[in-house]
Parts: sequence; structure tokens; C-alpha cells
Amino acid sequence: MRVLDRIGQKLLFSFDPETAHGMSIAALRCGLPVGAGAPRDPRLTISRCGLDFPNPLGMAAGYDKNAEVPDALLGLGFGFAEVGTITPLPQPGNPKPRIFRLTADEAVINRLGFNNQGHAAAEKRLAARKGRPGIVGVNIGANKDSADRIADYERGVARFAPYAGYLTVNISSPNTPGLRNMQAREQLGELLSRVMAARAAAPAQPPIFLKIAPDLVEAELEDIAAEIAEKKIDGVIVSNTTLARTGLRSSGSVNETGGLSGKPLFERSTAVLARMRKLLGPKIAIIGVGGVDSTETALEKIRAGADLVQLYTGMIYAGPALPGRIVAGMARIVEKERVGSIRDLRDSACERWAAKPIS
Repeated sequence: MRVLDRIGQKLLFSFDPETAHGMSIAALRCGLPVGAGAPRDPRLTISRCGLDFPNPLGMAAGYDKNAEVPDALLGLGFGFAEVGTITPLPQPGNPKPRIFRLTADEAVINRLGFNNQGHAAAEKRLAARKGRPGIVGVNIGANKDSADRIADYERGVARFAPYAGYLTVNISSPNTPGLRNMQAREQLGELLSRVMAARAAAPAQPPIFLKIAPDLVEAELEDIAAEIAEKKIDGVIVSNTTLARTGLRSSGSVNETGGLSGKPLFERSTAVLARMRKLLGPKIAIIGVGGVDSTETALEKIRAGADLVQLYTGMIYAGPALPGRIVAGMARIVEKERVGSIRDLRDSACERWAAKPIS
């Protein structure tokens, strides 16, 4: 980490996590020079789902919940950025405090509960950037008190299809009661059918990704893979945060309710990713997320079966120069291993990761 990054991290860590997050959004919104970006290298280009990603590293959903700074994030070196989760109506989320740093583990526990400004506010911002370069995905969710959660996802598809590079159906947050139940096959089948119908009726048809939890057993993964294939979903994002707390070194906040992200999630999420690649086969796109904090962890996701990778928590601990460093490192590895494209590394460790236990 650079000296300026260390100073910035120390400053932000002197505030509570939610205040620090707001300050970082404000810095990006004001155009402060907080990151170094990344040079373009044609060997890092990934073409999936009709989209040309300049590099495989993306910003995960959860950081820019209200689509305030997607272009500033792209300027940090990310090949794409995902905004949200966005629900139809504004909602405050769960009571504070609701974000907890586990510094010794380079991890975070959150129980935010889809706090966001709602569809209208995000649509206004995304409409204003329409036509600009850069792939911006939109992560859509359901309101906590919704009487018809599937209808909330239909509304999200209809509203954001004209502006989204891709859409993510997020049913895997542990912080909205009952939401993860939508991963069960019967509910999932209905959800995906209605989402795909909503896309067909929309004025644009961006790719649809399904974001799943890491806390799933083999039979559940098989059911999800079957529904993805049957409903012709474009891709899957593996994975959201985990409820597991094994192997943590931090004290104090480890037993807080919520989803755990960061370094401790890497092994579990990567093993689930590899299993999904084996279940889905080579054609369906996979975005790997969970514990990415370096060039090596990003590349290991690709070796396990990911086409693209995302990070968020890693940047909390390493600073905004991290995406540029990871992308530059990817270019060095591609050169060192003498491969024509980073795509050639995909699946090279899939069998090894798929053999690891997930429970």
C-alpha cells in the first residue's frame, strides 16, 4: 500500500464504517484523485454476453448503492462497475450500527438490509450517463415489506433495462428476512421465468445475472444450475456474503448478525464457483466475487472457472489504488505465462477447487 493510501485508510478508519463509506463516495463524486487507474492491455479484454470488458476486474454491488459514482469507479481501473442493490421504493435498511470491521481478518460484517434511495433516484442518475463509455451493471432487489417480491424484480428489470450494461437479480443477501428462500427451486423457477419475460417486454434486453449465496449445499447448487440453464439466464455471480464465522482471528464483533465479506470468504466462495462451473458447463458466464484482494486471488477465481471477478471489501483495506495494481499485475502474469489472452487461464484449477469441501 502506498504512503498516501495508508494515510487515507488511517483517516477513514478513525470514523465508523458507514461514515467512512459516505466520505469515500463524496471524494469520488468530487473528482478527488484517489486512484491511479490501469493501462489498457488487449490481452485482458473479455467478451461475454455481447459485452466487451476492457479487463476482467469489476467493482461489486454494495459500494455504490445509488448509482452516484459509477464513472469514477471505472476511472480507478475497473473494467466494469455494478451499482445497487436498488429496490423499487426507498428504504432505510436495518438499524445502526450495521457495519463492523474485522481488521485482523481484513473482513467486514454487514447487516445493511438494502438501504437505498429507490428506483427513481437511481434511474435519474443512470439516464444522465446514458451513452457514456463503460459497462455499468445494475443490481436489483426487493423491498423488505413487499407483498410480491417477484414483482419488485420485474419492476427493476423494466426500469433499468434501458440503462444497464447488465442486470443482476440479487436474492442472496442474508439481511432481508426470507430473501434467500427464493433460491429454492420452485420459487427460483417462477422468479426467473417472470424476470426473463419482463426483459423480453423491455425496450432493451441486457444480460441477466443471478447472484447466489455461498451457504448452499450440493443439491441446492444443482437445482440452481438447472434453473439457470432451463430459463436461459446469461450468467451467475458467485457469491454474496456468508453467515459462516469459522477461522476468524478478530474479537469483539465476530458474532454480530449479518453477512461476512473479505479475505475469509475467499476459499468458500471459490469452491462454490468451481462447482457451479462444472454444473453449468463452459458457456454460461460466471462472475467470481468474495475475498479478492490481490492479483493472485483475482486470477485464482479465473482459474477456478470465473470469466470475470469483482471486489469490494479488499479495497476497504488496501485503498483505491488496488484495482489498478491488480489489473497491472494481471498483465504481468499474462506476459510471464506467455498466453495470448487472460481467457486462456480459465478453468485451469477448476477441478482442484471443485474438490474442496463447502460445508
